[in-house]
Amino acid sequence: MAKYVMIKHYRGAPAGVNDVPMDQWSKSDVADHMQYMEDFADRLRDSGEFVDSLALSSEGTFVRYDGEGRAPLTDSAALDAKDLVAGWMIIDVASRERAEELAAELSAEPGKDGKPIHEWLELRPVLG
Repeated sequence: MAKYVMIKHYRGAPAGVNDVPMDQWSKSDVADHMQYMEDFADRLRDSGEFVDSLALSSEGTFVRYDGEGRAPLTDSAALDAKDLVAGWMIIDVASRERAEELAAELSAEPGKDGKPIHEWLELRPVLG
């Protein structure tokens, strides 16, 4: 078994087919999207392939150490020019082919007007 992370991006990846930002979806579209994600995770829990998942807010700040006794440095403006991670799901599967199959299935989640997003997901093996 090998672990992979399927990373969802707010931006930075190629545009999906139904590339409408979530803040422009109806409440029903958002609920359907979230239900699809939960149902997908439940199926992977049942098959033993689910490890973890997390959705993230679009807000964030870069933080770095600035030396002994100094307050951390922060830069929220830097996020505007950077790729933002929307969330991830970690899976534990028998092969890379299975990881790609699951990433493709997850990419079909519904978006605006219930149409599949066909978003690009970043698939990366977990080290260790």
